[in-house]
Amino acid sequence: MSTKLLSGYGLKYNPFLPDVPPEALITTPKVQHFLWRIENAHVPQGGFALVSGEPGSGKSAAMRLLFERLAQLPEMGVAVLEHPQSGVADFYRELGEQFGVALRPHNRWVSFKMLRERFAAHIDSTLVRPVLLIDEAQEMHPKVMSELRILSSTRFDSRSLLSVVLAGDGRLLNKLRCEELLPLGSRVRTRLVMEAASRDELVSCLHHLMRSAGNPKLMTKPLVDALADHAMGNYRAMTTMAADLFAVAMHRDVAQLDEKLFLEVFDPSGKKDAPARRSRKGRR
Repeated sequence: MSTKLLSGYGLKYNPFLPDVPPEALITTPKVQHFLWRIENAHVPQGGFALVSGEPGSGKSAAMRLLFERLAQLPEMGVAVLEHPQSGVADFYRELGEQFGVALRPHNRWVSFKMLRERFAAHIDSTLVRPVLLIDEAQEMHPKVMSELRILSSTRFDSRSLLSVVLAGDGRLLNKLRCEELLPLGSRVRTRLVMEAASRDELVSCLHHLMRSAGNPKLMTKPLVDALADHAMGNYRAMTTMAADLFAVAMHRDVAQLDEKLFLEVFDPSGKKDAPARRSRKGRR
C-alpha cells in the first residue's frame, strides 16, 4: 500500500493488516500474565507450554508478542519452527539450522546427540533454556512431537533442556489426547486458552490499532461499535472487515470511515449504490 495514500489519513501503516508492528498488538491481562509466566518461570525451568484457541482468537498475535519479549532478553536463544508439517528428518534439519548446529539428518542418533549437547551448553553458559516456538502445531506429525518430547529432556525426564511453546486450534488439543501423545500432553505446565473476545475487547483493539498507527479518529464510534458487534468475538474477522472498509475509503477518497460506509459495503441486500459522499478534498 502506498505511503502517500496512508499519509493522507495520518497513518504510519495500515492498522488492519496482519503485519502491523509489535507495538500495535494489544495485550490483554490474560495474555500479559502468560507472557510473564513464560519469561519468569517457564524459561528458567524448561518444558512445554500451550496456547490454544479457535482461528482468529489471537493465538498468533500472542506468539508474536512472546517472541518479541523473549528476543529482547540478553543471551536468550529463541527459535521458531517455520514448517510444522515436516517429517522427522526435515524436523532435525530445521532445528539444526535454527540453533546453528551442522546436523546429519540421515543419522538421527548423531543429530539427537549434537542438539542435546548444544542445549546443555547454552544452559550452562546462560542459566536459561533455549526456546522453541511452534505456531500451527496441530499440523505436526505425532512422531515428530514424540521425538521433540524425548529430545527436550534428560536424566529420566528430571532435567529439561528446552522450553517449547506450542500454539494451535482444537485439533491440537484432540491430538494431545490420543494415546501416542499422552506423555507429551501430561508435560504441558503452562497454558493460555484464547476464547472469543468480548465486545469491549474488540472495541479496545480497534482503538489501539488506530491510535498506534497514528490516527485515533480514522473511524467513527458508531462504526467501531458496528464492527465489534458483527465480528462475533473474532479479532481476525473484525480486522478483515476493517481492512475492506479502509480499502474502499481510500479508493473513494473518503475522509473518515463511518457506519454509512459499512452499510454500503456489507449490506446483505446488495444495495451499494448510495449517494457518493464528499471526499477529503471536497470537505476542505
